[in-house]
Amino acid sequence: MIAADTEDLPLLANLAHSGETLRNHRAVDSAAPAIPEYLRLNYWWAYIHPAAVKLFERGWLVDLILWGNYRQLSTAALAALGATLDGPTLQVACVYGDLTPRLSERVGHDGGTLDVVDIVPIQLENLRKKLPAATAVRMLKQDSTDLDLPDAAYDQALLFFLLHEQPAAIRRRTVREALRVVKPGGRVVIVDFGRPKWWHPLRYSWLPLISCLEPFAAEMWRCPNGLALPPETEHHQIRRLFFGGMFQMVTLTRH
Repeated sequence: MIAADTEDLPLLANLAHSGETLRNHRAVDSAAPAIPEYLRLNYWWAYIHPAAVKLFERGWLVDLILWGNYRQLSTAALAALGATLDGPTLQVACVYGDLTPRLSERVGHDGGTLDVVDIVPIQLENLRKKLPAATAVRMLKQDSTDLDLPDAAYDQALLFFLLHEQPAAIRRRTVREALRVVKPGGRVVIVDFGRPKWWHPLRYSWLPLISCLEPFAAEMWRCPNGLALPPETEHHQIRRLFFGGMFQMVTLTRH
């Protein structure tokens, strides 16, 4: 899936030699939420190791992983959130690429704010480096399934390629938390993998690989509601498909 440049080879070697160490690592800061077990065991190579951040924080690589669809998907997410963010907006989990810097540029001057939560400290540090020094974006170390945020505090929330990395039960709790902190009438915008159409050329060749690299993502392919959205959202969602159904954007409205 990934064609590495020569300069990337030391990073890949570092990741390979550090895998067992990170799988056995546990957070020692009892005052902050710990990195969840499923994330530490399955995604140390993508989000936790410093070499992973250095490797994957490249626009061309992010676009390659999404089969050339990163720009279209990120632009669709921004459009769903609005050209100007005049109220409080929440982004759940950091994202490789330029999505968050572009989102931060839309924060209005009339009470607009942007909070980004993530459970992995190095991801928040990486995001800080991508934003201007004087940014008003607030970065918070929190668990998506147990947000330390008040009810109905945000106009809208964004989950961009987060849910496929979580087991179904965790996924459902994450969506419920996002809906909890959004105001009545507010939106939760979800962009993630979908279920490719039967005729999609990647439907059968891509599934075995993604099942190995991202074990929970395969559920998105096997069942129509792979996002594991809470049942109460069934009648309050708008779904848009991309790239033959391989990607989807679901907009939930809190009632």
